[in-house]
Amino acid sequence: MTRYHFSLILLGLLAATPLVRGQEILTAVDFFSLVADRYAAIEDYTANVRIVNRGVTSSGTLYFGRPNRVRIDFTQPEEQVIVSDGEVLQAYIPRFNVVLMQQLRRSGGNAVGALATPEGLQLLRRSYGIAYLQSPEPVPLDDEDPEPVTKLELTWNSTREGYRRLVLSIDESLLIRRIEGVSVTFQEVQFDFADVRLNQGLPDARFEYEAPSSANIFNDFLFDGEG
Repeated sequence: MTRYHFSLILLGLLAATPLVRGQEILTAVDFFSLVADRYAAIEDYTANVRIVNRGVTSSGTLYFGRPNRVRIDFTQPEEQVIVSDGEVLQAYIPRFNVVLMQQLRRSGGNAVGALATPEGLQLLRRSYGIAYLQSPEPVPLDDEDPEPVTKLELTWNSTREGYRRLVLSIDESLLIRRIEGVSVTFQEVQFDFADVRLNQGLPDARFEYEAPSSANIFNDFLFDGEG
């Protein structure tokens, strides 16, 4: 588990090849704006999430609630939890019986790595150049999954960002199906989102978490907290 799991999934515009939908011509930036508008209208959602990092796969259920609240209850590794209420990030790692805690900066630039959120997309809009990966035409998600997606390539405008490059795969309903990233240290990470359920009326209690009392707590594991 690296800091890029938390600064990101934790996230200068470049116009590109036009996309024709009906009578409207969309650049990659315009298409990205449609996706951002779609997420801006979402109050909360749940999804099955799968993360592949350095060849290691983890999976679980992701919960998002505005503003900037995220939780992942993992089934692999079992009982692992990542949760943020927008102010404090907690990560319980049962394998080591530790809780990593981080006071999030008020600027919001280092919030939990939830790129598939309204806040995450706003960060990407400001910090990355946006283009179609190859063309504006929908393509299969991958060799094994024929689901049609539009793929956007995002390249960093500043070395201060956590990822050099991101590829977003957007489905026909303008929801993010996959995020592929290359970190500052050239590590590859992939997030897959499936069975997305919008506006479930998630309660505030969903983003509250009390770690086991026996766990060791480590504070400010990403950066120094602000007082």
